[in-house]
Amino acid sequence: MTADPTREGAFALLVAVLDRRRPLEEALDTLPPMEGRDRAAAHRLAAAVLRRTGTLDAVLEPYLKKAPPPPVRMVLRIGAAGLLLLDTPPHAAVATAVALARAKGLTPFAGLVNAVLRRVAGSTDALAELDSPRLDTPPWLWAAWGRQARAIATAHQGEAPLDLTLAPGAAAPEGGEALPTGSWRYPAGTRVAELAGFAEGRFWVQDAAAALPSRLLDARPGERVADLCAAPGGKTAQLAAAGAIVTAVESNPHRIARLRENLARLRLDAEIVQADAADWRPAAPLDAVLLDAPCSATGTIRRHPDVAHLKRPADIAALAAQQDRLLDAACAMLRPGGRLVYAVCSLQAEEGPARFAAALARLKLAPAPFTPEELAFLPEARTAEGWLRTTPALWPERGGMDGFFAARALRTE
Repeated sequence: MTADPTREGAFALLVAVLDRRRPLEEALDTLPPMEGRDRAAAHRLAAAVLRRTGTLDAVLEPYLKKAPPPPVRMVLRIGAAGLLLLDTPPHAAVATAVALARAKGLTPFAGLVNAVLRRVAGSTDALAELDSPRLDTPPWLWAAWGRQARAIATAHQGEAPLDLTLAPGAAAPEGGEALPTGSWRYPAGTRVAELAGFAEGRFWVQDAAAALPSRLLDARPGERVADLCAAPGGKTAQLAAAGAIVTAVESNPHRIARLRENLARLRLDAEIVQADAADWRPAAPLDAVLLDAPCSATGTIRRHPDVAHLKRPADIAALAAQQDRLLDAACAMLRPGGRLVYAVCSLQAEEGPARFAAALARLKLAPAPFTPEELAFLPEARTAEGWLRTTPALWPERGGMDGFFAARALRTE
């Protein structure tokens, strides 16, 4: 039996993330040409391994007399993920893993792969006694999340659903659930390009939590607004759809291309500027600025499980310094009385509350808390300070949401 494209693709993606430390979405672009469904299946399989690496290793450990070479362990993880997480029939999961081992020049270990995975397949309670949320969470993140760690880590165990933001006046595609925040939710694995209305630009993909910062900026028709670090463009689209005159600032040329493509599909207008947002200045002071700053993205692990493998504690300090620079720049762009919403898709306090509090102390900004009425659709996300804090543990009955921090301030002079 030859290795199938799904396992070949998943192996390549896992090597890119775990060995070469490349983001999973970036690694997807390096896969060889394959059928769309094979590519999606490879992505799903690799994501399952990344999401549950600690659990998979714990399941395999009793059947290994000594640590196998890293490529062999990768093959075993892929096989075990198929068996335990993706409901692959046992004979297919074992056979494709053995074929993958041979295809990767690991023929001397094919017998080991076969024997270990057959024993895993024969165990009816392989996961029952494991503390999977803790096994699958890096210790530094578990410690940082404190009392919420278990609930957050539990929410990371499964695939995230697909959330859409609708264009004004557009009807939602069939099969979705209307969320209290205004987003529409579809089951995990939904292929967005196959939904009715995609080509016509009637909606865009945006997690329910990610849609909130733009909504809370409350851009009005005719206001001059900047969306800093704008790609891939979901928030720019929200601001433009509200009638604001939007400048979208993005430094990465590849991400700018995606931003342009998304706005073109949605038939929405915005001025797009390629620049470092910390250095760019508008021609005239702005009415409002949305800064969704680059961050550790630990709030998106349910959608991007590679984040848990790629980020390190040392990254947080460097990101915090970058966030401070961007906050300084955002404040300088505003007219007196202009609004700033600062947001990060991070669960780390150093990147959210600490950065905003430091900005209030350092800059010509006054806090403008979100009111209970503004967050009436999600009151549990409003903090005592009037900030927004979502976590993947919110809405467990609906499938959770990304972790976001957002806060608002006004320029004082």
